[in-house]
Amino acid sequence: MQADKLSKYRPCPAVPLRDRSWPSKTITVAPAWCSVDLRDGNQALRQPMNIAQKLEMFELLVEIGFKEIEVGFPAASTIEYDFLRKLIDEGHIPDDVTVQVLTQAREPLIRKSFEALRGVKKAIVHLYNSTSTLQREVVFKMGQQEIIALGVRGAEVIREEAARFDGDIRYQYSPESFTGTELDFALEICEAVAAVWEPSPERPVILNLPATVEMSTPNIYADQIEWFIRKLKQRDSIRISLHAHNDRGCAVAATELALMAGADRVEGTLFGNGERTGNVDILTLALNMFSQGVDPKLDFSNINRVTEVYQRCTGLPVHPRHPYVGELVYTAFSGSHQDAISKGMEALENDKSGLWAVPYLPIDPKDVGRSYESIICINSQSGKGGAAYIMNQEFGYKLPKKMRPGFGRLVQEETERVGSELSAKAVLAVFEREYLRQQQGGIRLKQFNVVKRHVDQHEEMSVANIEAVVEVDNRELHLQESGNGPLDAFCAALRRDAGLDFALTSYHEHALTEGSSAKAVTYIEVLGSDHGEAWWGAGIDTDIIISSIKALLSAINRMQAGR
Repeated sequence: MQADKLSKYRPCPAVPLRDRSWPSKTITVAPAWCSVDLRDGNQALRQPMNIAQKLEMFELLVEIGFKEIEVGFPAASTIEYDFLRKLIDEGHIPDDVTVQVLTQAREPLIRKSFEALRGVKKAIVHLYNSTSTLQREVVFKMGQQEIIALGVRGAEVIREEAARFDGDIRYQYSPESFTGTELDFALEICEAVAAVWEPSPERPVILNLPATVEMSTPNIYADQIEWFIRKLKQRDSIRISLHAHNDRGCAVAATELALMAGADRVEGTLFGNGERTGNVDILTLALNMFSQGVDPKLDFSNINRVTEVYQRCTGLPVHPRHPYVGELVYTAFSGSHQDAISKGMEALENDKSGLWAVPYLPIDPKDVGRSYESIICINSQSGKGGAAYIMNQEFGYKLPKKMRPGFGRLVQEETERVGSELSAKAVLAVFEREYLRQQQGGIRLKQFNVVKRHVDQHEEMSVANIEAVVEVDNRELHLQESGNGPLDAFCAALRRDAGLDFALTSYHEHALTEGSSAKAVTYIEVLGSDHGEAWWGAGIDTDIIISSIKALLSAINRMQAGR
């Protein structure tokens, strides 16, 4: 930045709160949530939602579990008036959900808001007027007492209308741009407005303290909230609500700290959609709590549905790296990350504690309706752990640890060849091509039989006689041999009759499928006569003996081909 521009700006003043208590507190219970997607979120769209889209969004919010939903500013917009009437007249509002309407402190707007609410069972009327120093001096050119009078008169009109209203009306007041308002003045106007409504513990008033423009670091917002709560009269009759915007990119942090400072309620939107840089993201806030073992009282167990409805109704995309939700947030491309995740998932299978503890994954993707399929994706940055994880999670292949580096190199070569990310099926195709398919010019198994097995109870060993036919360089070779087992006998026959010099150094097997026709997969490592590089092979068959013979030939063929 140009140094001469700095003189235009000044830091937000600190709050005189020396013995602040919020830094030592933690969030242990969820706040009351109020969605403002249909108001703040809607007014931030290039193309505002139509009534059908609004209804779909409302129903989604109800499904998620919001008990308070701000449905709009019915006195200022025909479509918002008509939408509220549709909700009421067609019975879309569940008995346990309270709708909230916004109105400025202007008598005609207040009276029209109540007209729009006729027939509703429960509602919050949300009154606001601007209180900040800048707004008073530049926009309204009014002094503090004039601003207080405006707010108080609005509260009186609301009280008059509520007295004639059949439904249950609750009251909310917002000193707009609270964070740009002198704290003592914000307290004075809030108490003056609340006094008109005569709050009680049984019928508390909501005082909503918005960071209409995020002007400071999150700790200062928390200080402002704690200062306000300490000075507030009738605290037991007031619900302190937060409404943070995201101009500095810190709305989530600011809200979390302000909750620690004693706030009771949070207004925000899904995915943080709001004017300028947005409102606080309730979804992120809720899942942050969830990740700490706190019940957020909102249901995001099907996050893909939430995303899909949101995108369809608003026309806005969800960033692929959006916390908890984005397409790539549970995806690792880095080899070291993939290896750590793979090992963490393996350890989790044997952990009986029930606690989630996997590197790089703060929550279990399945808890929000995501699958493990996209946790690890394969590109040129990927390593051995990622390819092995894909093979295990998607296809059931549990590659031995010593086999993984070689397979990882093959997969990396493939990503560089195609120049893009590999799908899980493409990773499997590399495995099948390199390990399972017979190679040209190699040794092919034509026939294999175990002729006889002898078991010696005293020596705790068995002897097997085998017969086999293999094709070597387009000629058939008939093998007969005995050994400790069929595989040992086959190795001996290959050394003697095919002139091969190798040592079998590792053997692993496991069932690949379940049931009476289950297939077994075998992994074998061989070392050539020069005792240099080790070579792995794999084989699959319903007969475990045949799968081991196939794996041996796969390893030998790869060794001979230098592949």
